[in-house]
Parts: sequence; C-alpha cells; structure tokens
Amino acid sequence: MTKKERYAAVVAYFSESMPVAETELSYGSPYELLVAVILSAQCTDKRVNMVTPALFLAFPTVQDMAKAKVEEVLPYIRSVSYPNNKAKHLVGMARRVVEQFGGEVPAERKDLITLPGVGRKTANVICAVIYNQPTMAVDTHVYRVSKRIGLAPSSAKTPLQVETELVKHIAADIIPKAHHWLILHGRYVCTARKPKCDSCGLTEVCRYHRTLSGRRKEQEASL
Repeated sequence: MTKKERYAAVVAYFSESMPVAETELSYGSPYELLVAVILSAQCTDKRVNMVTPALFLAFPTVQDMAKAKVEEVLPYIRSVSYPNNKAKHLVGMARRVVEQFGGEVPAERKDLITLPGVGRKTANVICAVIYNQPTMAVDTHVYRVSKRIGLAPSSAKTPLQVETELVKHIAADIIPKAHHWLILHGRYVCTARKPKCDSCGLTEVCRYHRTLSGRRKEQEASL
C-alpha cells in the first residue's frame, strides 16, 4: 500500500465513523480555550474541565487574569500538573495579550508562541480550533497514532517531523478536524499500552497491526 492510499483510507474511515470531531476541553471564548490548553499540558482534559469553571468565574476575561497575582490563580489550579508554573504562565500570558495584542488572542502562530506557556503545539490548537487554520497540533496521541498507522515514518523522532508529514498529505480544509480524529482515536482506541485493535476499523491499513499479525503467524509456525 502506498502512502497516498493509506492516507486516503484513513481520511475516508474517519469521515464516515467520526464526522463530528471536536476538542473535549470546555470553553466559551478564545481566551478560555487558550487557558484550558495551557493547563492541559501533561494533564487530562477531564481534569482541566474540572478546574476551569471556578477559574473562569473568578477571572472571566483576559483583562481580569492580567490583573491577577500568581498566588491568586494558584488555588484554582492546584489539582492540575505543574500548578506553580502554569499559574505563572496564565498570568504572564494574559498580561502579554492585553499589552501587546489589545486584549485579543492572536490568530498567528508566530504571535501565539511569544506568549508564556504557549509552544508550537498549543499555538497550533488555537489556530485550528478558533481560527480554522490548517495547523496540526501533535500531542502524544497524534504522535503515537500517526507512527503506528504509518502516516508518519517510524524513523520520525520529533513532533515537528510528524506534523510536517501530516500537513503535507492531508487536505488543508480537513486538517483541523483530522487533528481531533487522531487525538480521539489515540485516546479511546489506539491507546498507548494496550491498543484496542479488535475494535479498530483501521487494521487493514495499519502498519502496526500488520507487524503484530506477522509476529503472531511466525510464533504459530514455530509451535
């Protein structure tokens, strides 16, 4: 199977099985999504969604967050990973958005990555989800699933290498949705330790599954 054929099969499968694919983070504005994505680094969306309602009630706008002190934000996010650093990032991010971008979350990746706590992955999420730009955020799920299926070469060593490959082969207009396809597939089906191949509709095109099947046949032949 060629790479083009594999990509076509994967897109066709998800288009049919997951026509609606969206972030599982709860948010009501670009500011709230940016806060949620910063908090989600090395933390589950479920946990983030548990802390953000009270956080957004206390700091409903980016201007409110910009006026806050780190020690005022910290109690609201103690249960997420790395709360001290993230509290600093949230306040620093908000102040920069207010001072440099007029209180509006910027729409360009080059501007977003200048904000405290915002790297390329977070910037790509904002660009895709809020501004519907063809940016592919590669988190651990996207990285793992892309390499397992064969959308990215097994030799890819960095998220940027995987991102470059995905953006090259997926049509621009569906990249924002494809990002969620891969995340959700990795979160619920192609899990890290025990992928649920028996309930996966991509086994026919999956490089990882083909390798597993080959190993099983070799083991059976040796018995």
